[in-house]
Amino acid sequence: MERERARALLEAVRRGELEPDDALDSLAQPPFVELPSGAARVDLHRALRMGLPEVILGEGKRPEEIAEIARALRQAEQSALATRVSPAAAEQVLAAFPGGVYDAVARLLWYGPEEVEIQGRGTIAVVCAGTSDLPVAREAAGVAQHFGNKVELLVDVGVAGLHRLLASSDVLRAARVVIAVAGMEGALASVVGGLVDKPVIAVPTSVGYGASFGGVAALLAMLNSCASNVTVVNIDNGFGAATVATLINRI
Repeated sequence: MERERARALLEAVRRGELEPDDALDSLAQPPFVELPSGAARVDLHRALRMGLPEVILGEGKRPEEIAEIARALRQAEQSALATRVSPAAAEQVLAAFPGGVYDAVARLLWYGPEEVEIQGRGTIAVVCAGTSDLPVAREAAGVAQHFGNKVELLVDVGVAGLHRLLASSDVLRAARVVIAVAGMEGALASVVGGLVDKPVIAVPTSVGYGASFGGVAALLAMLNSCASNVTVVNIDNGFGAATVATLINRI
């Protein structure tokens, strides 16, 4: 049950187009469905409670489990988004449950409308330091788009060539929220934070040589940013950044 659907039911009752008992029957839909396999209890009321729907974490799940959860969401008339789905797993999921669209770079598998209605008040800018950071940046951008935001993606604008970022300063200034994705020393978030009067959500990535410690160096640098408008999510967590950015963009 999504907020828009619940609101439409209530509006139909108010206009006299729907009997209250019929609306109650729809609203009485169970808050979750337990899959026949027992693999999951799929939360059908998350969008009603939180404004954002259930999302499937594909990592660690068998393809048949991903397909079963996605099918349950679609049967409940909800979109289904799965993150961290490998190309091999996506191929098997789509064979078991056709009709999805897969982004191999972002590792996102989507079942839903081709274009999602824009609900955000402004633009979310996703700023990606280097091409190696692109999978995480594309995850953030893709999730934000599927959550109903207008998104601008800036690729390969890291601090090693700062002029590349400054050339797109109009995109940064126009954005309502900025997601800064960077590995190595993670300096991009501080630079972006010093250029804009907007919230900056920093995403450290696991990209870097040995002393980057799998993204810990970038994480610590971002946590210690001197830019006071920077907040930080976990390493490689493009999904989390997109979720927070979406909530900010709806205020």
